[in-house]
Amino acid sequence: MKVAVSAASGALGTKTLNCLVEDIGAGNVVAIARSPERVDVNGIEKRRGDYLSITELTAAFADVNSLVMISAPVGDWDRVAMHRNVIEAAKNAGVNKLVYTSIVGNGKEEDTWYWPTQQDNRQTEIDLETSGLDWVIARNGLYLEKDLENMVRSRDVGVYRNIAGEGRCGYITVGELAYATAKLAVDGRANGKVLNLCGECLTQAQLVEMANEVFGMELRYETIGDEENIALLMQHPGIAARGEHVAKMLTGCFQALRAGAFDIPSDFEHAAGRSVKPTLQMMCELRETIVA
Repeated sequence: MKVAVSAASGALGTKTLNCLVEDIGAGNVVAIARSPERVDVNGIEKRRGDYLSITELTAAFADVNSLVMISAPVGDWDRVAMHRNVIEAAKNAGVNKLVYTSIVGNGKEEDTWYWPTQQDNRQTEIDLETSGLDWVIARNGLYLEKDLENMVRSRDVGVYRNIAGEGRCGYITVGELAYATAKLAVDGRANGKVLNLCGECLTQAQLVEMANEVFGMELRYETIGDEENIALLMQHPGIAARGEHVAKMLTGCFQALRAGAFDIPSDFEHAAGRSVKPTLQMMCELRETIVA
């Protein structure tokens, strides 16, 4: 079996490639990216493939049996069309199976600023389900790394603020997601299923309490308003560079969390063949990386 990962130069793509190499050997793993030279995994084949070009993707998918489609990032482009290009190219190239990395949500996000982004994810799910390919939809939980970094950044002011309130969410690390995604790409027992890949559901206050334990902090959690949350996010250079519309979308993600959209049971064990790691353990494993 030859397994490929598209949009493979990012964090989830890289870690998924490494898990696949461990599972099936480097000779059976292909990385596909718009800039394949940026793929930081040794010993595997790297091919160019841009989500904007069906022709280029079709060539990149040659002799691939199973494909992991990492979802396109949010931006000023048509994500649904980009994903459709991947699906069409996979069919053209004779790919048998496609695993799509979607996002968790139970529908309560409909009245939030996050809903337009989630609609893109759900439309791609529909497109894949009707494609004629074998498929798995892996709905990923929110990345623990992202919010943990923000908590550690807040240690000097002593307060971690957002709008999530008492909403609960099953955060998970990129490493755990990659482990499960690689298993789904190789194993056929989850074909035709939509799986939620997330951890134990916790409130923001509970997360802060764990972070305090792991990082030796004395943070407290404080709820703020929606507009204040946008302003707070815009203070982050990486978000500010992408524009206020991205800060609004991310605030919408916390609106969804507040509404209970991410308070859902996890299918991680069915996907990965083992239980998801406890949140406290995942935090401990991230400690050196986050501090650095």
